[in-house]
Parts: sequence; structure tokens; C-alpha cells
Amino acid sequence: MVPPSSLRPPPGIEGINIDPPPQSTDEQTTKTDNPTLAKPAIPPEAQFVEIPFTDIEVPLPTTTIMTTAATTAFISVAATLAATSLFKYLVMLMKPVFKQAWNKITKKKNQQEPLKTS
Repeated sequence: MVPPSSLRPPPGIEGINIDPPPQSTDEQTTKTDNPTLAKPAIPPEAQFVEIPFTDIEVPLPTTTIMTTAATTAFISVAATLAATSLFKYLVMLMKPVFKQAWNKITKKKNQQEPLKTS
């Protein structure tokens, strides 16, 4: 993690605070001026796939991680499809019941309204 006091905008971009950074004679300051990116540690069981027509190698997740991800995706899709089918079935069953109840309520209301206005 980089402390906010040492953050600087990329070359060619002016930052909000244009004041020059404080000068220090510490050796650490000169070391952080030219940071080198360390490659992350790659586990020995990692597999690599070379992208055709390039010199780029992409690491693949382990078999355990891929199996877990595929299983989770399969279960979530299956549950979504089952819930959708169940909901459509319930709507098909309940629609006539609701329609009949609505018609009875509106009939009663229409019959009572002329009595109230008379």
C-alpha cells in the first residue's frame, strides 16, 4: 500500500497540488522515487496458457478453484431457472382466482354505489 503523501500524478499530468514534494536526504526517499514492480508469487501448481501469435503467458487458476467456480455457477443458474418456472406456474394458477375475486369485489362495489347516491 502506498501512503497518500508519496502519491504523484503520472508524467505529463498536473496534479491539484502543484507544490514540489518536500526534499529529504533520507536514502528511503531516493529508493521510492524509482520503484520497481515486483512480480507476484506464483504457486507451483499454477498452469500457464500461451496466447497464440504473442509472447504473453496467462496463468490459469488451479483445478480446485475452477471446479468450485463452475459448480457455483451451475447451481445459481439452476436455482434461478427453477424459481422462474415455479413463479410462472404460480401466476398461472393464481391469475383466475385473483380475477374472480376482483370481479366479485367490483360487482359488490357497483351494486352498493347506486344505493348510496339515491
